[in-house]
Amino acid sequence: MTDEQTQPNRAEITREKLLSAALDVFGRYGFDGASTRQLSEAAGVNLQAIPYYFGGKEGLYVATAEYLVSRIERHIGGLRQRIGAHLGELAAAGEALSEAEARRFLTEMATAMVALFVSKESEPWARFIIREQMEPTEAFARVYQGLMGPMIGMARQMIGAILREDPASEHVRLRTLAFIGNIMIFRVAHAAVLAQMEWQSVGPGQLQALRNLVAELVGQLQQAKGESR
Repeated sequence: MTDEQTQPNRAEITREKLLSAALDVFGRYGFDGASTRQLSEAAGVNLQAIPYYFGGKEGLYVATAEYLVSRIERHIGGLRQRIGAHLGELAAAGEALSEAEARRFLTEMATAMVALFVSKESEPWARFIIREQMEPTEAFARVYQGLMGPMIGMARQMIGAILREDPASEHVRLRTLAFIGNIMIFRVAHAAVLAQMEWQSVGPGQLQALRNLVAELVGQLQQAKGESR
């Protein structure tokens, strides 16, 4: 194998090492608290690799946000595409999403989300995203545009169909955020969840309890009695 054939692979491996390490280091210490030396040492690469591949720490930080989106997409991308394709077919046919379909899709989405949130893999993701929630930067814009916004928008369509309201309405937007918050608590308040539930960790039994909770939360979504919007 020639150097020309192996070089792209080496470059990709180095980039992957840096991005994986940066996701953890930036999540723990923030952009200002993480030094380039700390980042390169965590990745096990030469210090010059950061400016060479990313132009500097700022470039690595933004690339880390895009890397985070791609990592999460590996888990939920197929589901997003399947639901999106179905919604596209309905729109093309001039048909509306039925309540039953909306509940089924929302349950699938929320179940996938809660399973991902309680996984060990999501710990560095959560640290990075929570920091960006507190002090948003260009990295937040990348995460929101690439993942959070589309997922929330899709959930709004489901909840709008269930409540029989306009998905763009203020009420549906708020209900959607509240619904997602009920799922996100299992990551952003993970320690409190374990303490309150007296769980040592989240294993198969605990995960099934969370899946049952997701189904219950979806089932509780109802149009307000005597209220039309």
